[in-house]
Amino acid sequence: MKNIILIGMPGAGKSTMGVILAKTLGMKFIDTDIAIQEMTGRLLQEIIDTGGPEAFKKIEEETILSLHCHNTVIATGGSAVFSRRAMEHLKSKGIVVYLEISFEEMERRLRNITTRGLVLSRGETLHEMYDERIPLYEKYADVTIDCSKDPFETSVEKVIDVL
Repeated sequence: MKNIILIGMPGAGKSTMGVILAKTLGMKFIDTDIAIQEMTGRLLQEIIDTGGPEAFKKIEEETILSLHCHNTVIATGGSAVFSRRAMEHLKSKGIVVYLEISFEEMERRLRNITTRGLVLSRGETLHEMYDERIPLYEKYADVTIDCSKDPFETSVEKVIDVL
């Protein structure tokens, strides 16, 4: 089976749903944020704090380009869509599922904004980040699943039904 690549806003549930999806379908699971931490030996927020958003995006791109897997659910970081090369690499190896949530739902789910490794440019608001990323998620998505109101298990069922 090809890979299933999950993209979407921070707080959309990519990591949580990815694990459930992998278990349900008998697939492997990779969280690219964890892969970045393993590769660098540093927390995401530490990378952003010391090198800035652009340095983080470069490391994220390198990490994604190094992935050569199959039969794997891949949960990407919310900023993965900023790299055309990374997204083309992922799309060539599977189906990209955009887990869509409203701005209000994202804001409600994000409790640890200062420590979770959010890629925000200096002075950028959450709403500006949201508005900037939506067209990129839509551009790269093969499938879009609205996850704003449903529990994770229901959203996983929606993904499976669509696939």
